[in-house]
Amino acid sequence: MPYPVQEDVPFFVRDYSAYYKTERGYHPRSLNSNEGWNTIGTMSFMNQPILQYSNEIRSAVLIIHGEKAHSCYFSKDAYANMVKNNPYVDNKELFLIPDAVHTDLYDGGGKNAIPFEKLEQFFRTYLNV
Repeated sequence: MPYPVQEDVPFFVRDYSAYYKTERGYHPRSLNSNEGWNTIGTMSFMNQPILQYSNEIRSAVLIIHGEKAHSCYFSKDAYANMVKNNPYVDNKELFLIPDAVHTDLYDGGGKNAIPFEKLEQFFRTYLNV
């Protein structure tokens, strides 16, 4: 049986841990599904150089994030940086899903939180789909 995370960890870690133990989220070689939990990573180092130039993006961008996800601040900051001094802001949007956390957007989490209608509308408007 996969080991649970400690009880004193933040909600989002417990939420992730529970998801990775479900049939849909489990993988036998996943650290998060089994005896450990990945608590550190280097993703921020990848994001830093990308965000430095995000206000030069001309293409349509839709950022979707759960309003209650622990890293919602990152999407808000990325969006603010992307539109700052960018003459191409009409095709940029930050769409926050009320009361949603990360795992609600993985597979719906039973909440049907994935905004498929919003995605379709954005694609049809800006990508000529």
